[in-house]
Amino acid sequence: MADSLAFAAAPDPLAPVPTLDAALLARLYAQYHAAGRLVSTDSRTVPAGALFFALNGTRRGADFAPAALAAGAGHAVVDDAALAAQDPTRYTHAADPLLALQALALHHRRQFSGPVVALTGSNGKTTTKELLAGVLRRRYRTLATDGNFNNHIGVPLTLLRLDVAADEVAVVEMGANHPREIAELAAIAAPTHGLITNIGKAHLEGFGGTLAHVARAKTELFTYLQATGGTIFLNLADAHLAPWAAHLPGAVPYPAPARLVAADPFVTLTLDEDSAPLTTNISGAYNFENLAAAAAVGRFLGIPEAEIGAALAAYAPANNRSQLAFRAATGNHLTLDAYNANPSSVGAALRHFATLPDADAATGRPLPKLVILGDMRELGTESGAEHRAIGALITGLGFADVLLIGSEMAATADACPTARHFAGKAEAADWLTAHPPRNRRILLKGSRGMGLETLVELL
Repeated sequence: MADSLAFAAAPDPLAPVPTLDAALLARLYAQYHAAGRLVSTDSRTVPAGALFFALNGTRRGADFAPAALAAGAGHAVVDDAALAAQDPTRYTHAADPLLALQALALHHRRQFSGPVVALTGSNGKTTTKELLAGVLRRRYRTLATDGNFNNHIGVPLTLLRLDVAADEVAVVEMGANHPREIAELAAIAAPTHGLITNIGKAHLEGFGGTLAHVARAKTELFTYLQATGGTIFLNLADAHLAPWAAHLPGAVPYPAPARLVAADPFVTLTLDEDSAPLTTNISGAYNFENLAAAAAVGRFLGIPEAEIGAALAAYAPANNRSQLAFRAATGNHLTLDAYNANPSSVGAALRHFATLPDADAATGRPLPKLVILGDMRELGTESGAEHRAIGALITGLGFADVLLIGSEMAATADACPTARHFAGKAEAADWLTAHPPRNRRILLKGSRGMGLETLVELL
């Protein structure tokens, strides 16, 4: 905690904005409009007429430019001067196509006068983004990040989808797995408003292995908004963010006046002291803060309370995030949360799961609990300790039936001797096929790389 406060007192400097030669930028902006504002970085899926940026990855991006043009791209930006010279009507040379993409996105964003709301955090970013977009769309034409296009490529692509003549608000999700990444994304997106969902143990490997370093990286968004006179929404329910209130006197606090009423299993909340309880389609008490964040931003931007409530009630989780399913053939009640996993989110999911009843509320039929967890990735040197801590938590919560999947989960099994451990997903699938669960309440959670959603058909 002290580290987080020290960072508030001595913030890192802002990241430099991406810049290009004025003539090159003007040419690219003209090409962007000629392409109907269609931009692509993938030669396999390039839309007809799009402006293609040949970004370098494990392979040289310029090598894919001819294929992109053959597939229908209208123009290509490449770092190969000789290739560009062959046909200047089809190619533009840029020494760094990624920098060119980012500079073009910032230039386009500067033509937009509406609010740009940025959000980041260790957990709940995409859920909060979807909730917030749903709230704002009740009154405004709103552009929001598509899926999880939240990195140094995805953020520019999101901004270039802006219709500056028609869109009224933009919601931009920002992800990070190393220091200074949020600062760099803020320099590209130039947000006017922003929030951090929470600070947790995610991507520890890239952040130096400590929660303090995660906090410092995430709060780069606060630093940007402070320096540029933007509006900060501050989650006072997060122990690592609440102390920032002393350093951000102008911040808009939440979750109050919203209040959590229940989460059994769906979250029920009130938006203020005078409103009736509102039941949502989203599970997990930990999602209350995400709902409250969307309400706080919507309220600040002028959305009426009734419209906020209607939007939150209408949201239906997707993309393997906090999805609940019931299968009549098996009698199983499944919570699928297999999009991501880190020590903070897994701990929250387990604690919530422990509070759910061991019986069907409608029929009274017993529903003994089954926990199925996969590896938590990107924890670096802390992986063993964090996985063992999850094992201790499982034991402490008293779960009797636990399946652990993946090499990292071996450490969890060490701390939870009653659990059944599988080296990989295939072995777990074989066991579930031979021992299909029936009439169980099941939690299925793991990192994206584990792909645990493929086990759903067996459950």
